[in-house]
Amino acid sequence: MVHTWTGLVSTIFLLLLCLTGLPLIFHHEIDEALGYTPRPEASAGRPGAPAQEIVRAALAADPGRVMQYVSWDKDEPGIITAYTNSAPDGKPDDATLRAFDAVTARPLGLVGVGPMLIVLKLHTDMFAGQAGKLFLGAMGLLFAVAIVSGVVLYWPFTRRLRFATIRDRSARRVAWLDWHNLIGVVTIVWALVVGLTGVINTWAELMLDHWKATELAEMVRPYAGRPAPARLAALDHVVACAKQAVPGMEVAFVAYPGTPLTSSHHYAAFMRGDTPLTSRLLTPVLLDGETGDVAETRALPTYLQALLISQPLHFGDYGGMPLKIIWAILDVLTIIVIGSGLYLWLARRRKRGRAAAIQAALAR
Repeated sequence: MVHTWTGLVSTIFLLLLCLTGLPLIFHHEIDEALGYTPRPEASAGRPGAPAQEIVRAALAADPGRVMQYVSWDKDEPGIITAYTNSAPDGKPDDATLRAFDAVTARPLGLVGVGPMLIVLKLHTDMFAGQAGKLFLGAMGLLFAVAIVSGVVLYWPFTRRLRFATIRDRSARRVAWLDWHNLIGVVTIVWALVVGLTGVINTWAELMLDHWKATELAEMVRPYAGRPAPARLAALDHVVACAKQAVPGMEVAFVAYPGTPLTSSHHYAAFMRGDTPLTSRLLTPVLLDGETGDVAETRALPTYLQALLISQPLHFGDYGGMPLKIIWAILDVLTIIVIGSGLYLWLARRRKRGRAAAIQAALAR
């Protein structure tokens, strides 16, 4: 009963997540094929442009707006992305993302546009904001319960039949049950990993809000009451100071003063390592908005580190194209498991309905 109803309640939304998740596994490749991926100019070997020059170019491209973030692409080091918005604490959906060539500072086009953005919104919150994320997170938890309860149901079944037995000479529903169980067992670990990392991702805003209310508030407490900087330090100076504070790490992105990831007085430079794992983990460095001097740095708490690790793992972004193909195959198999589970439930209801009708006819 638990397996049936947890699966049924979440079926439609799980199908939505699997169907939208499939193209998102290859979103880089799809965006590139559709022409939505900015490409840096052929300028290998030349020194990079000053970051402040890119800031000026971004503000000139969007008059009347302010800088929120500047990020350095890990996979494409020739690209720097500038985020502008109507206010430092403006909503993420109102931000404009522009890619710039890291050497020439020339604009390369907008980022985060095209049909894959629609697919991403459907997958993450169904265009319902934080409420949609939490709802999908609840569906993910039901999915995990359905998987665990399915294992409990399947375990006694394995004692009666050899593993991977398909009783194709029996009724069609019995054969589908065997396929449902077999594919479910094959995909169980992947489904749990993807389902639970998806749940963690839906809690991202709540985790960030908790971090800002606790650790970030503690980091900026000595500067409480200070006004916003009258004149901002140049971004290049901020980046240089951040690199000196944490040697061996590079800048992933810089948050400008007043944005949601820092205080009204500080830049926040989020640093990353150079290994496959440490490049996913971030270390924040707070810097004075006027002078660029380092105010404080500390590691992110465990729950945010888990979030940063779970985000790329959810879409198979750790192992290049081979892992993406494996993720896609397992995604398709999970769609089959969900669809066959729905078919088995409907077939059983029809069977019970026919049995009830026969009993009613005999009673007459």
